[in-house]
Amino acid sequence: MDSITQAALGATVAGAIAGKQCNAKVLLAGALLGTLPDLDVVLDYGDAVQNTIKHRGFSHSLLILPPIALLISWLYCRRYSDSFWTFSRVFFLTVSVLVTHTLLDAMTTYGTQLIWPFDGYFELRNVFIIDPLYTLPLLFAIGVALVFKQKGGKWCQRVVLLSTLYLGWGYLSQQFIADRVEQNLVAQNLPNQQVLITPTAFNTVLWRIVVMDDGQYWEGLASVLDKDKHINFISRPLGHWPLEEKPSTLTGLKAFSHDYLNYRVEDNKLIVSDLRLGMANNLSFEFVFAELDKSGNWALLEATQRYPSEKDFDLLAPLWLRLMGNQTIDANLQAMKLSSRR
Repeated sequence: MDSITQAALGATVAGAIAGKQCNAKVLLAGALLGTLPDLDVVLDYGDAVQNTIKHRGFSHSLLILPPIALLISWLYCRRYSDSFWTFSRVFFLTVSVLVTHTLLDAMTTYGTQLIWPFDGYFELRNVFIIDPLYTLPLLFAIGVALVFKQKGGKWCQRVVLLSTLYLGWGYLSQQFIADRVEQNLVAQNLPNQQVLITPTAFNTVLWRIVVMDDGQYWEGLASVLDKDKHINFISRPLGHWPLEEKPSTLTGLKAFSHDYLNYRVEDNKLIVSDLRLGMANNLSFEFVFAELDKSGNWALLEATQRYPSEKDFDLLAPLWLRLMGNQTIDANLQAMKLSSRR
């Protein structure tokens, strides 16, 4: 999730645990702890792909965070412990804030290395990386806690429960769409071995579906509010890796993306795109792996580079209509996405 949401969640969780002892210092400490795991973004692993796939690594591991929480709690209690903030209570607050951060990240599409140093990226994909309906109640609880200090802890507890229920709704919404997707794949004779169902921007009502196939992938949209259960899938080329050599960065990207990758040549560059984040030609993570030299041969870059992805904000208005169940605009949406790169 975005940094504001993680800080707000950390502050709210801290306030909920503090209860009647909730105050501005507790909220600030929670916000700082909620931001701590994301400080790994300052590390440079050498190139754009490594910086992407190694984010949410050691600093998000459920095997690493409890010892870190122990160290932080011990350092705090050496100087500031009192009758209320005992070591056990400080540790419970610290580990709760750190663990809820990484568990929330694992509910997005990006992927989180929950058991680092062991291999594996985990994601439920039941919430978008920015969701105002999740974040705004957290900010509201913090505001109430700052203004009405005696009621702050109770409000934080209520909103932590509310935000958790919202995540549960996201999962139920996803499963509802998944049943519909399965029926459509059978009816339209499409493969079902590798299917991605992920929320579109800022909501848990409209979902994007990606179905991998031989040499192509199928993309569609489905809203919980749709009356017609048919999903209009559009075929797009997957492309292929044209070089005999496959660098370790490509292997890492395939593992990170669970092989939801697209390959294309543009401006004499070999671009590899993660199909999970964004839509069609508005994908968020695209990388340049190689360039054509003067002889027309591919030359691998020593360090991969991020390809500047275009953000088509003109999609937001029609996506809102699509969210509300207007399935007649599917063709127009696809046309807009196809033309966005031209």
